[in-house]
Amino acid sequence: MTYPEVLQYLYDSLPMYQRIGKAAIKKDLTNTLALCQHVNNPQDKFRSVHIAGTNGKGSSAHSLAAILQSAGYKTGLYTSPHLKDFTERIRINGMAISQEAVIAFVTNNRDMLENVKPSFFEMTVAMSFDYFAKEQVDIAVIEVGLGGRLDSTNVITPLISLITNIGYDHTDMLGDTLAQIAYEKAGIIKANVPVVISERQEETTPVFIETAQRQHAPLYFAQDYVRVEATDENKVSVYEDGEMMFENISLALTGTYQVNNLSGVLQTVALLQQQGWGIDRQAIISGLASVDMLTGLKGRWQTLAQQPLTICDTGHNREAFIYITKQLKTIPYRQLHMVLGFSGDKDIQPVLELLPRQAHYYFCQAQVPRAMPVDVLKEKARRMHLQGEAFPTVEAAIHQAQQQAGADDLIFIGGSNFVVAEIKEL
Repeated sequence: MTYPEVLQYLYDSLPMYQRIGKAAIKKDLTNTLALCQHVNNPQDKFRSVHIAGTNGKGSSAHSLAAILQSAGYKTGLYTSPHLKDFTERIRINGMAISQEAVIAFVTNNRDMLENVKPSFFEMTVAMSFDYFAKEQVDIAVIEVGLGGRLDSTNVITPLISLITNIGYDHTDMLGDTLAQIAYEKAGIIKANVPVVISERQEETTPVFIETAQRQHAPLYFAQDYVRVEATDENKVSVYEDGEMMFENISLALTGTYQVNNLSGVLQTVALLQQQGWGIDRQAIISGLASVDMLTGLKGRWQTLAQQPLTICDTGHNREAFIYITKQLKTIPYRQLHMVLGFSGDKDIQPVLELLPRQAHYYFCQAQVPRAMPVDVLKEKARRMHLQGEAFPTVEAAIHQAQQQAGADDLIFIGGSNFVVAEIKEL
């Protein structure tokens, strides 16, 4: 089988959440465990850090991986979804898994895949763990796909668990209160394994305390130990136990929301250091300054062009757009142009309520089954007094925004991973 044939086989044969939504989610770990057992339980053959959360888990995973790479460790990184190509999900020291390795895994295990009939995500998790074990990584940073407790990645026993911000997303599957969602995320907390919580939140803190106590897991609320202050554009100072640890260090990830992620990342690094991992100050500084280059991260407050300034971001829920709209206000521009599309199974009302009414909107529909029909999106936006045009594709919407924007305007592209994935310049 060729690589395109393998991908088509996987897309056609295995239910994929990014394409069909909730129907692709399996409610237990049975399939993942069966797949892992078939390939000799690779999840037990490498050390790892496990990261869950609503917002920030992807950026935190890439940041931690960049620091570990800078410290000289052979570092695996598993994230989802991919933006441009499937191989982005599985990386070692920033290099994506080869197409040949993907072909080999599917070809060698095709009978098992057809017998177990796993989801696309379950298969990907087994493939990544098998790859990391065979390549003998020193450590792997594993990002949860959805939730935590029943997520396919939750078959590992990590050195440390990290849980980032908790917000309202996937409420139809995880619960409609922050406490219920936190319960699902807290499912990655393992017996006697330290857990770091990036942000204290009133509704979720009791959930994490109770779960950690039940599991006898040392619990660290990162902001009690590490304080991060933005000092300048793309720079921060870091204080540990009240004393300055880093002054005006540069960040490759430039969204203002990255400050909230950093406390959790740095507390996780501190715990790894306590466990004997050799991560010096320069590795931290170099890693944070080069996250995108070291790990291949795309789509996190990424600048695509100047004149007009064009920025994209994969944030897709209310909590993410609180920071997106706040950061947009910090940028000088004559007119704001927003190219937006969303998933059809999302409650976008809380997002629409945050959007600036004075912007000009270009509503679009990504080329995936889960995408919200653009006419539906335009009508929902109209009810919120957001005016704009509807376009059948992301490309058409971006092209029109570029045609209408002046040199001193700002173009923002986002609303969904699917929208960002279809940006040609990415």
